[in-house]
Amino acid sequence: MDADEANAVAARATSLAPLPDHGHVNMPWWQELWRRHAHITTPLRARGLPCDIEFGLSAYIVRVSLPDDSYLIIGPPQEPPSDRPPGDPEGWIVTRERISDRSTLFERIYDSAPPAHPGGPEQPETRHGGSAQPLIEAIDHHLARLGLLPHPIPLHESPHVPLSRPTPLPPAPEEAPGTPGRGPVYVYGDAILALTDQLNGTGSYADAAVLLHQIGDPINGLLERLADFVEAAAEKAKESEDDDGFDLAHDLGDAAVDIRKVGEVLGVAEDRMRALSPPPPPLASTSRSRMPPHPVPGLPPSPSRRTR
Repeated sequence: MDADEANAVAARATSLAPLPDHGHVNMPWWQELWRRHAHITTPLRARGLPCDIEFGLSAYIVRVSLPDDSYLIIGPPQEPPSDRPPGDPEGWIVTRERISDRSTLFERIYDSAPPAHPGGPEQPETRHGGSAQPLIEAIDHHLARLGLLPHPIPLHESPHVPLSRPTPLPPAPEEAPGTPGRGPVYVYGDAILALTDQLNGTGSYADAAVLLHQIGDPINGLLERLADFVEAAAEKAKESEDDDGFDLAHDLGDAAVDIRKVGEVLGVAEDRMRALSPPPPPLASTSRSRMPPHPVPGLPPSPSRRTR
């Protein structure tokens, strides 16, 4: 990836569609729901598609506004209701809908839900279950064919909570030797600078918390991956016959432990950042989002908060 392409990717990564503007955005329970659906909403917002969280018939759904005044409904099967936690269903159903005085539209784009009845017919997407990656790819393909993607971008360039496959790494140093007279290109450091710019540009504590999740997630976060790298360097040092090899391996092992300790701090910082939401707007503001009148407190533990 050359410098111009890297700059273009960074620019796209900072152009997320805005958050909803209703009063629920400032509520801790809504922010928790938003976090649980970030693996769906963030890639779509990176494509310029505004998203919101609503309550359907029996479960929470993601509503995505499209440029032609239609919208997507992304959620688990509503009937029969499921006891799966929000954002982690057994499968997803995506429909495109429009209801107006002039026309009515309903089309099913994607269905990875298991059959409603034992032995019932399965859709081709059923094998994907609750995976987000094929869901986003199907939406990409369908909306691109209709010309409804404001910012079409490759899936691996989207800033998102990790999907089911790892994001391709930037080119290794030998593949990116730099610009003559300007020294090496630090592709990994530049990727973090792009994330920092995105954090500086966000006006939402909820979005800032999502970005912290990229760094501090105990399974796929940057610090966990950095600790793995440092441990690999320690093992490489042990292969040396030099007297300093053992000492270097010991020091690198300690460094990996320290990096993971920082990750634990950032894991807590993510929740604390989300709690810094500004005060709610005046009562005169109205909500356009459909929500249950009394949201149930105490959502189930997030499927993304796994421990080693």
